[in-house]
Amino acid sequence: MGLIRSFTLLLVLFAPAAFADGTYQVELILFRQNGEPAATNQPAPEDWAAGAQPLGADNQTPTALDTLANKLESSDGYKVLLHTAWQQDLSATPSKVAISDGQEQFGHFPIEGTVSLGLARFTDIDANFWVNQLDSHGVLVTSERMRQATRVRNGELTYMDNGSLALLIKVSPVQPSR
Repeated sequence: MGLIRSFTLLLVLFAPAAFADGTYQVELILFRQNGEPAATNQPAPEDWAAGAQPLGADNQTPTALDTLANKLESSDGYKVLLHTAWQQDLSATPSKVAISDGQEQFGHFPIEGTVSLGLARFTDIDANFWVNQLDSHGVLVTSERMRQATRVRNGELTYMDNGSLALLIKVSPVQPSR
C-alpha cells in the first residue's frame, strides 16, 4: 500500500509539468462542404472580434497541412475558404485570437472569426466563424455562421462540422529548439 501511495504522490507532483503553459502551433483549414444547405443565416455582429487579439503577421507560421488542403480543394465536394497557421501561448486561462481574410469593408471581412484555446489536461477549442457576402458598396448582406466547441488531445487533427461549413484544426506543442 505504501508503494501505491508513493507512486500516486509522484504522479500528482510531476503530472502538472506535462500540461504546463507553453507555446503551441495552431493550424486550421476552414472549408465549405458543397451541396450542404447553409446551417444558419445569422449576420456577423459588428463586434465579432470583441475580446480577441488580432492574429498578426509576426505570429503566423508556414502551414504544414498543405497536402490535406490541396486534396480538399481538388475534390468536387469541398472548397477551402481559409488555411492559416500561427503560434500562440496557451495556459489554463483561454485566450482568443481574431482571424480574418479578404478586404475589410466597414469593419467586416469576407471571412472573419475567432478561435479561443485553453490548455488543461486537454485543449479546449471554441471556434466561431462567419463567411460573409458583401455587396458592391461593402455592406454586409448575409452571413453563414459556424460555431463549434470541443475538447481534444494535443497534436490530434480535429474535425468540426456545422452543416455546410467545416473546420480542421490541429494544436501541437512547439518543441524548444536545441
